[in-house]
Amino acid sequence: MHRQPVLEFWYEFASTYSYLAAMRVEAAADAAGVVLVWRPVLLGPIFKAQGWDNSPFNLYPAKGRYMWRDMEREAARLGLPFYRPNPFPQNGLLAARIALLGADRGWTPAFTKAVYTAQFAEGRDIADPQVVTGILADLGLEAGGVIAEAQGETNKMRLRRMGEEVQSRGLFGAPTFFAEDGEMFWGNDRLEQALDWALTQARRGEWPG
Repeated sequence: MHRQPVLEFWYEFASTYSYLAAMRVEAAADAAGVVLVWRPVLLGPIFKAQGWDNSPFNLYPAKGRYMWRDMEREAARLGLPFYRPNPFPQNGLLAARIALLGADRGWTPAFTKAVYTAQFAEGRDIADPQVVTGILADLGLEAGGVIAEAQGETNKMRLRRMGEEVQSRGLFGAPTFFAEDGEMFWGNDRLEQALDWALTQARRGEWPG
């Protein structure tokens, strides 16, 4: 029996295209027979390393105008609601810390999609602890304890180190997908190619190590 290939899904909560990817990646990976690993990342430090102090969609107005129109088209095509966040980008630090905490507890995908829905479908502020508390409660989790643990030094440092490590692997934006051989795919529109690559490598038996 062949082992299922694994694909890493790196996403930033403030990222518009990460929203599109997050809302469809689970079903696509299931259909392809690929195991998905959810990995939150903070783009702020990564953008600073590239010399940016803001989202490139804010720094380059023409790019930003295109992105908002493209998001409207893509959300409609995928049957997803879309609300333009104000302000943009939102502060996804708390959400990212919580998503990381849940990675080995099984609720990160559901939490991630709920946060994206609150932000991009309902126009809510994901930096507001009350919004996040409500999401955790809706998932049947003890919000106070989860938030306290997520804000602990151990978890905060883990998120920081993961961001530094994946930046060294070439990540510069989100969403980004990594196959097991290290092949990187950037963007919601590369999800299918990433899954195909992971499957092809598995068939060839080209596992790392």
